[in-house]
Amino acid sequence: MATKPKVPCDTVRHMLRLVGVVTILIAGLNDLATAQPSQDLYSAQTIVTGTGEPNRVIGFRACLDQVIVKVSGDQRLLADPKMTKLRDHAGDFIDSFRYRDRLEGIPVHDEQGTHDRPHDLTCIYKPTTIDAVLAELGRRPWLDGRPNLAIILIVTDQNRSFQLTADGTESPYMAESLEAAATPMALAVMLPETRQLSDLQKGTLKVDEIVRELGADLPLTGKLIWSRKDLGWVAEWQLAFHGQTYEWQERGVSFDEAFRAAIRGAAQILSGNGRP
Repeated sequence: MATKPKVPCDTVRHMLRLVGVVTILIAGLNDLATAQPSQDLYSAQTIVTGTGEPNRVIGFRACLDQVIVKVSGDQRLLADPKMTKLRDHAGDFIDSFRYRDRLEGIPVHDEQGTHDRPHDLTCIYKPTTIDAVLAELGRRPWLDGRPNLAIILIVTDQNRSFQLTADGTESPYMAESLEAAATPMALAVMLPETRQLSDLQKGTLKVDEIVRELGADLPLTGKLIWSRKDLGWVAEWQLAFHGQTYEWQERGVSFDEAFRAAIRGAAQILSGNGRP
């Protein structure tokens, strides 16, 4: 009968050390995976024209505004007088940045070449840098898990009234606009299906049941009404959180701005920064 060769003790110890190293590497990879949301949180993106320095400076300022509001959850910081000086040095806070040509793959077809092509400018920040800026502004980062929001919205335009749904065809561009408003705030929004809203109107389904079916955490309800008098939309929003119901309103705005006001207002409440 063949016998298995004995493994020298030094070899065993070497193998154990390798196992330990691999374990540490795996733990490190897990830490990186866990840290990914934080990395996303401390980044911002805006659209600039070309890659020249003048427009880059404008983009840096826009990204600083965005990351400050996203990390803190407090939209009021944009009106803080201290932000004026911070914007003047917006590039100093960036760890790295990159461009992506939004017309990538489309040949240049005019004499302007690539100078005026639109680009996505992404700015990456170190958490310690932005946290220090927030401390200077009297705020701290909102690092708690961010709830998913179920959006229950009634829209009344010049001709009709309808509810915004995930599977409806009434206004798909509004759904896209809502998603575009949520992404910069690191919040997820979910729209109900037509069936769910029909059951809600019949009384056979409740709002909290829709929230659970969608896999959301909280409902953000609203009304969007076109106003000729205000030359725009009148948006009314409501969010219940920690036993208190918050209401806020925007008048005479585009629906893009109405959705941005909804998401930023919700973030202000959820981050503990008070009423919108």
